[in-house]
Amino acid sequence: MLDLIHNILSFILAIGILVAVHEWGHFWVARRCGVKVLRFSIGFGKALWRRTDKLGTEYVIAAIPLGGYVKMLDERVDEVSSADLPYAFNQQNVWKKIAIIAAGPLVNFIFAVFALYVMFLIGVPTSKAMIGEIVPDTIVSQSAISANSTVTAVGARNTRNWEEVNFELMSYIGRDTIDITWQPKGQQFEKTTTLNIKNWQFDPDKSSAVSSLGFTVFRPEILPVLGQVVENSAAERIGLQVGDKILQFDGTTMQNWEQIVGYVSKRPGQTVEIEIERAGQLVKLVGLVGDKTDNGVTRGYMGFTPTLGDWPEGVLFDYQYGFIDGIGKALDRTWRLMTLSVEMLGKLITGDVSVKNLSGPIAIAQGAGMSASSGLVYFLSFLALISVNLGIINLLPLPVLDGGHLLYYFIELVSGRPVPESVQEIGFKIGGVILLLLMSIAIVNDITRL
Repeated sequence: MLDLIHNILSFILAIGILVAVHEWGHFWVARRCGVKVLRFSIGFGKALWRRTDKLGTEYVIAAIPLGGYVKMLDERVDEVSSADLPYAFNQQNVWKKIAIIAAGPLVNFIFAVFALYVMFLIGVPTSKAMIGEIVPDTIVSQSAISANSTVTAVGARNTRNWEEVNFELMSYIGRDTIDITWQPKGQQFEKTTTLNIKNWQFDPDKSSAVSSLGFTVFRPEILPVLGQVVENSAAERIGLQVGDKILQFDGTTMQNWEQIVGYVSKRPGQTVEIEIERAGQLVKLVGLVGDKTDNGVTRGYMGFTPTLGDWPEGVLFDYQYGFIDGIGKALDRTWRLMTLSVEMLGKLITGDVSVKNLSGPIAIAQGAGMSASSGLVYFLSFLALISVNLGIINLLPLPVLDGGHLLYYFIELVSGRPVPESVQEIGFKIGGVILLLLMSIAIVNDITRL
């Protein structure tokens, strides 16, 4: 329940920020173009808070935090006095209309640059894309790429960590080959290997692009030495302490941490004898295994975590840039997110990506919650990704979206006369049905993933 509340609050915060940014773009340019703005609303439905400024604009925070809008003076919607006609949106020239509508998505892209810039200034703790093992009978296993090597580029783009590798791999969905540049362990030179991906089976709901090809991410060895003992847990009651090395359970030698977890999970509520090594001395402890129930299944639970072995030198680093370099990197990352989003939309249309992979508000809420729990830099990265996607989606040429309005205005620019309102109305209805259908598919997908 606490996780659900955390996800919902994180979702409201993320969507509130991104909607405010988007609508502020429309609002700011409308004001600069001399258009009277009647209302700036974050959310829909009943107003929870409102305030009116000296120019007559009402600012509203509404009860349903799933969007927002900027209401401008418009003869097609309101009765407009002759004195206010020059300030009506529909009375502006086509270039001003285009500027006002395009400002929303544009500010989403600018905000993504800002969020990523701050993220790079703070620095993101990460690791190089070092391969752990190569999974047998996979695409990578049929190549010369070896375990413990490091992926340094996918195609023509350099990659510094697994996140970037995963992004670049996704752009190759539907292609026949992909070039992977990698550096063998302990070597200074790099090699480039071409993978045949004609038979690549990638389902984002089941695995990452990295693992579906046969890579495993390097992780240090998990040692049977306790790194944490939870307060008031079964482990603490038995007398286990941080630094204890587990040797045996009930006379059975524990070879690794997986064996320890497996042994404990099968014995909820049972008495066990544990032999440990503490400060060079052998110690035997006796006590009850605790229990924990997940999805109706009760398993043994002790309340301790292991110690990780050391990372190889140079693998861990802070992904960080200075005040000047950070601008270029933030611009480059934002541009890549934009192009990748467009590529994925194209693959959705061609069928290379299934509509089953569409995500809706539930998935966004889960992503918001996870990133917020991980820390500020991860939440900023999440906001940048969603902001870019929000901007791209709004530019789709569906009449109910900003892109549809822009399409009408560009037609007006070329033809010299506005698109007839009857045609616009038909377009709005068709666009609304398509958008509702896509949202329904996304929500159903979210529910099936729960």
